[in-house]
Amino acid sequence: MTKRLVALLLVAMMLFTLTACGRGGDQGDNGGEDEATYKIGIITGTVSQGEEEYQAAQRMKEKYGEDKIVTATYPDNFSSETETTIARVVELASDPDVKAIVFVQAVPGAAAAIDKVRETRPDMLFIAGVAAEDPATIASKADIVLLVDEISMGRTIPQKAAEMGAKTFIHYSFARHLSYATIAARRELMIETCDELGIEFVDVTAPDPTGDAGVSGAQQFILEDVPRQIEKYGKDTAFFSTNCSMQEPLIRSILEQGAIYPQQCCPSPYHGYPAALNINVEGHEGDVQYMLDAIKEKLVAAGQEGRMSTWGVPINMLMIEAGVDYAIEFCEGRTNGRFDKDVLFASINKVDSSCEISNYEDAEGVIDNYFLLLCDFYDFSK
Repeated sequence: MTKRLVALLLVAMMLFTLTACGRGGDQGDNGGEDEATYKIGIITGTVSQGEEEYQAAQRMKEKYGEDKIVTATYPDNFSSETETTIARVVELASDPDVKAIVFVQAVPGAAAAIDKVRETRPDMLFIAGVAAEDPATIASKADIVLLVDEISMGRTIPQKAAEMGAKTFIHYSFARHLSYATIAARRELMIETCDELGIEFVDVTAPDPTGDAGVSGAQQFILEDVPRQIEKYGKDTAFFSTNCSMQEPLIRSILEQGAIYPQQCCPSPYHGYPAALNINVEGHEGDVQYMLDAIKEKLVAAGQEGRMSTWGVPINMLMIEAGVDYAIEFCEGRTNGRFDKDVLFASINKVDSSCEISNYEDAEGVIDNYFLLLCDFYDFSK
C-alpha cells in the first residue's frame, strides 16, 4: 500500500508540474503579462458639427468594445463653451482605467482641458487631431498633434480648381477661423497661388456657426450666397469654406448651379457629400470605395464629375483610427515612451499607406510632435 501511495503522489506531482509549465508557456507567448486593463477615450464633435469623426468614434467602440473605448462630444458652440469642453474631457479622465484620450477635433479649449486633466492624471496620453489652437501651445500640451496639411493645401486646392477650369476662387471664412495660424497661412498661400494661376481670389465673410446665428444660420447663408456669387462671376467659380458644417449646403448649391468644388476643409468622401447628394451610408460606414462610387454616380448624372472632388481618404476618420491604434500600442507597452514617431507612422500607414507625413514648421523652427497629413485627390471623372 505504501509503494502504491508513493507512486500516486509522484504521478500527481508530475501532472501538476506539466500543468504549471503549460501555463508558463502561455504567459511567454504574450510577454509574460496578463491582458492589460485600460480604456481609450475619444472626444469628437456632435453629428451637426462633423458626422464623420462622430461615426468613426462609434465604429472604434464597435470594433474594440465598450470595455475598451469610451466616447464624449464637445458642444456645438465650443468657442463660447470651453468650460463644457474641459468638463467633458475631465469626466472621461475621471475613470482610472482611461489611459489615453484622442481628440478629433481638438477645438479651442483642448489645451486647457489637457492641463486640467494632467493636474491629477499626469500619466494620460493625449493625441490631438485637427488642432485649432496655436501650434506651439497645443504641441506643448498634447503628446502628439495631427492636422491636415493646411499649408500645402494653400497650393493644391487652387491648382485643382485651375485643372477644373476655375476663373474665380471664393473663400468663405470668418474672424475666428482666420485667427488660427494654419488657416491664415493657407489663405495667404491660396491668394499667392491664385495670382500665379490667373485666378481671381475673393474673400467672403460668412457667419460663424458658433455665433448667434448658429449652424443653421451659417448654412442658410451658404445656400443663399452661392447663387449670388455664381450670378456675379459665372459657373467657372470654385468655392472653398473653412468650416465643416458649411460643406453640405455648399456641395448641394454647387451641384445645382454647376460650379466648381475642389475639396472640403477636412477632405473625405464622407464629409458633406452623403447628406448633400442623398446617399444612404447605413451599412457602408467604413466602405470608402462604396462611397466614392456612389458620389461618382450622382456627379455623372448631374454632369459634374469633372467639377467636384475630394480626397480618396477620409482624413478625420484616419486620425481617429490611427490615434486609437497608437494609443493601444502605448497602453500595451509597445512604444518607446509616450511619443514614438516610428509607431505613429506605422499606425497611420495601417489606415492609408499613401499619406504624406511631414512636421509642422514655423518661424521658430520644426515642432517635433506636430504632424501634417497630405493625401491625393480622387478624380471622379475617371
